[in-house]
Amino acid sequence: MSQSLATVAYLGAAILFILSLGGLSNPETSRRGNLFGMIGMALAVLATVLGPRVGPSGIAWIVGALVVGGGIGLYAAKTVKMTQMPELVALMHSLVGLAACLVGYASYVDTSVQFQGVEKAIHEIEIYVGILIGAITFSGSLIAFGKLNGRIGGKPVLLPGRHWLNLAALLVVVWFGKQFLNAAEPGAGMTALVVMTVIALLFGVHMVMAIGGADMPVVVSMLNSYSGWAAAATGFMLSNDLLIVTGALVGSSGAILSYIMCQAMNRNFISVIAGGFGSGAPKKAASGDKASEPQGEVVPVSATETTEMLREAKSVIIVPGYGMAVAQAQHTVYEITKALREKGVNVRFAIHPVAGRMPGHMNVLLAEAKVPYDIVMEMDEINEEFPDADVAIVIGANDIVNPSAAEDPTSPIAGMPVLEVWKARHSIVMKRSMASGYAGVDNPLFYKENNRMLFGDAKKMLDEVLSALRA
Repeated sequence: MSQSLATVAYLGAAILFILSLGGLSNPETSRRGNLFGMIGMALAVLATVLGPRVGPSGIAWIVGALVVGGGIGLYAAKTVKMTQMPELVALMHSLVGLAACLVGYASYVDTSVQFQGVEKAIHEIEIYVGILIGAITFSGSLIAFGKLNGRIGGKPVLLPGRHWLNLAALLVVVWFGKQFLNAAEPGAGMTALVVMTVIALLFGVHMVMAIGGADMPVVVSMLNSYSGWAAAATGFMLSNDLLIVTGALVGSSGAILSYIMCQAMNRNFISVIAGGFGSGAPKKAASGDKASEPQGEVVPVSATETTEMLREAKSVIIVPGYGMAVAQAQHTVYEITKALREKGVNVRFAIHPVAGRMPGHMNVLLAEAKVPYDIVMEMDEINEEFPDADVAIVIGANDIVNPSAAEDPTSPIAGMPVLEVWKARHSIVMKRSMASGYAGVDNPLFYKENNRMLFGDAKKMLDEVLSALRA
């Protein structure tokens, strides 16, 4: 393939990637967006393998790598459950960061192309920055993977003077960057590069360990952005225009998504990076501070009583949360939805932007269960509908339905936009226990007069509700 034809193929792939992002912005067009992305990637890979920069001897290695990588990807696609998607995404981000590091070191030790003067300085800056971003992405994504699959606790690890530690690490990285650029011998440059890589790896670990479980959806999108910039840096090192464009698309879209999700939590990006939400236990009220203590009693209900409330309702709003994902109850939820709609009940789903453990987690689960897109509504669309709903049923969600955000200005989550389920005529919260959510904040919703608690495994309880509905 000539260079001109390869360039045209890259341009086509870039257009397809842009169309893919556009398609993924809406559930109804997401399949088409995925298809555009797959076609674009296939085109990009073919143009690279058959392009003028790959010799006959290199094709065998590339094909072998494609077979191995494709086999691993196919195995993961067949075996990874939908509930494990957040940690899989984090793991994929780590691989992008690792690739950026390896390409950076390979570019530095490669002597086949010699740069002089300004070009040499620019090339070395590309290598240094690319490895820096890649190392942070790699280690940070691995920690996120551990937190998401439960191998690492969700509680933030806040070291004393952590901000000063980060500042010191940044200054050391800058100093070694100067040494790297001024190195007369390759050995001296390699020492600076290795030291910087170690510091970057430690920074990635420290950064994500300091972030609490409630902020993990933002972390996933943030790492997505980092992986994009790592890919762009790799493109600069390899002089590959498509990698630069694709990395910039992923990096910018991930940054925009992180900003949107921070807005949905009434948090700024810096406060997320600084750590906070997810201490793992609710903060105790000050002595004598009755206003901050829960008012009222918890009223438990059975699956049978829940069924009767749903039968008598004309309008039902379902709020899915991570508990639904853990219990893998989405299919039962859909069957209940079908049964209620057949009885003439108006059923809708309310989705909070940070529900679950990654952006769009609940949408993906509901789509897997074949819930119609037109009854799945975002927070801004559905919040004004709660006062007209007869029953709002919360399945495994906590912080995103906490009225403290709207009613208690002293709450750690004050000002965070939430789904106002307490405004419905009746609300039912399904939980295993009275434990707080990832934000570590008690939820006054549980004690509202119009609220009922359905305790137990979500899948088991919903199966009982479905059986009673069909009886």
